[in-house]
Amino acid sequence: MSEALSKRIVALGGGGFSDGGPWSKLDDYILGLTRKPRPRVCFLPTAGGDADSYVALFYRAFSPKDCQPSDLALFRRTVVDLRPFLLEQDVIYVGGGNTANMLAIWRSHGVDRILREAWDQGIVLAGISAGAICWFEASVTDSFGLNLAGLRDGLGLISGSACPHYNSEERRRPVYRQLVGSGFPPGYAIDDQVGLHFVDGELAEVVSSVEGRSAYEVRLEGAAVRERPLTPRILS
Repeated sequence: MSEALSKRIVALGGGGFSDGGPWSKLDDYILGLTRKPRPRVCFLPTAGGDADSYVALFYRAFSPKDCQPSDLALFRRTVVDLRPFLLEQDVIYVGGGNTANMLAIWRSHGVDRILREAWDQGIVLAGISAGAICWFEASVTDSFGLNLAGLRDGLGLISGSACPHYNSEERRRPVYRQLVGSGFPPGYAIDDQVGLHFVDGELAEVVSSVEGRSAYEVRLEGAAVRERPLTPRILS
């Protein structure tokens, strides 16, 4: 497969424009993967209920950049034919929120099938938190209330599982380790401000916008759950 048609996903454990702070180097990294002068970037705010404030954060961050931002709302849907709209993008960027609700809504509208087609066509898929873990087979989520739980019906573009916010939410590590130790698919734990770049379903690079953050490969070895640190490249 040529580089232009590589299937690319960037999963952010937390951070990016969603923090509402200065422009994120992680977002620059995502745009740079397109190698286009003015890439088309579509934001999917489904997990956040298409909240106007979240969409506004996206435009505030991306409008000043040399790109063409747009968004796709499904709660108040105005785009009739979703397939050509999404397949004309260079980046599809998925926001955070409720992963289980997002997946259910996507499946009702056929977005899950279109995203797989976009992936096959080399469109860069990216996202933060819910928008990071949705690409995996399984994940750790707070979709069902205050307690974290395992979710096993992700899109499955990447094998295994994922857990975001590993450094910032104290229950993430023990819950993920307990799940993996009990037969949950092994996978990746991701700190905030860290991104995992997958090419053709395989981890190609780990990047971070700040020092001191990391990601981990988490798996069951014998009777023990092991974490293998994945040291990121710090984005300049």
